[in-house]
Formats: sequence, C-alpha cells, structure tokens
Amino acid sequence: MQVDILAFGPHPDDIEIGAGATIAKAVRQGQAVGLCDLTRGELGSNGTVEERLAEAGAAAETLGATWRENLGWPDGAIGGDDQLRDAVELLRRSRPATVLIPYWDDRHPDHVAASRLLASAVFKARLRRFGAPGEAWSPDWVCHYYINNAGTPSFVVDVSADYDSKRRALDCHRSQFVPQDADAVATRLTASSFRRLIESRDAGFGAAIGVEWAEGFVVREPLQRAGVMK
Repeated sequence: MQVDILAFGPHPDDIEIGAGATIAKAVRQGQAVGLCDLTRGELGSNGTVEERLAEAGAAAETLGATWRENLGWPDGAIGGDDQLRDAVELLRRSRPATVLIPYWDDRHPDHVAASRLLASAVFKARLRRFGAPGEAWSPDWVCHYYINNAGTPSFVVDVSADYDSKRRALDCHRSQFVPQDADAVATRLTASSFRRLIESRDAGFGAAIGVEWAEGFVVREPLQRAGVMK
C-alpha cells in the first residue's frame, strides 16, 4: 500500500481535473501514486454509482496509479469524526511523502469540506495518540490542486509531455462529460465549455513558464530555497 504520492478527490473525476497530468508524469518518472475518492458521486445528475466506480478504475489505469480506493462517504455530507479517522487510517497505511488535496476555495461545497477535513487528517495522522489504526505518519508536505476556482499557484508543474494522459483519463468519465443514457441531462460538466475551461487554465499556467501545458498547486508554508540564485 505504501506510495510516494497520495491524491484525494471528493468525487470520482476531481483528481483527474486538477492533477491528472502531474500524476501521469510522476508515474512515468518511477513514483508510486495512490488515488482515493472520498465519495461515489451518487448525487451527480448523470451516471450510476457502478458506472462512476468503473470509470474511476479505468482512469486510474490510464494514469498508471498503483491503486485507487473509494472511501464511500455520503456524497454531499463530507465531514465528521468517522470520516476523519478513515482518512487518517489511509494516510498511516499508505505513508505518502506528498499528499494532494483540493484547494480550499472552490464553488462546490464538497470540495471545500474535503479540503478542510483532509488538512485536519494530515495533521492528526502524525499524532501517535489520535484514535485511528496505524502508526503515526507525517508526509513531507501537502499540495492543494485546483478543481474549479483557480488563483495564483505557489508553483506549477510542466506537464506538456503527459497532457494527453490527462485527456484520456478525463475521457474515461463518460457519464459525467458525454453521457449517453436516454435520461441524461445537461449539466455544467456536459457542456463543451467545461473541458475548454480546464484546458485554458492549464494552458495559462503553461504559458506563464513558457511551456505548452502546466498544472498549478498551492502550498501553505513558505517554499525554501538555498538562495536567491535561480
């Protein structure tokens, strides 16, 4: 179960939207990555739970993740002590060096709640007397990725060589982006503008550093450098 990077997403597809190419790049460079969806996305307007789980599995395989887990928390009801213990147990079991969680400022209440709970879980995981299974563990750092709202990142990752993997992983989530069911309804995700929104954000981060594509991340602590020389 131990991985170098553990990425959490409130719903299946959130990780891919914000950090899919960075994960594909890390895997290509030999790092082990675990993915964890907090809910099954059962409140989504399109797609069944079974469809979304299958899509998440296909996307994980596309990105090359070591494993993908779903904690099965109720969609729309993220929070609570039992859920906190679940997240702490997974952190202690997988012992990641880097943890990816959603950015705390987002239009979706679940994304905000997930960011808050997961930040608390990272802190509690290092407390040996906190009541959750496993030995205390503290990752090297926590990086927040953007899902909807995007601000000024602390740093960006050049993902130009791996952006097609992100696109293919997003394509796995057909029930959300291009639903085929007769009873499918139009949502913000089904609009072609949503994919353009993701790609324009990533293209903008890329342009800022002179590359084609980049994904942005926010960290709360100051970034340490040996000096001011680049």
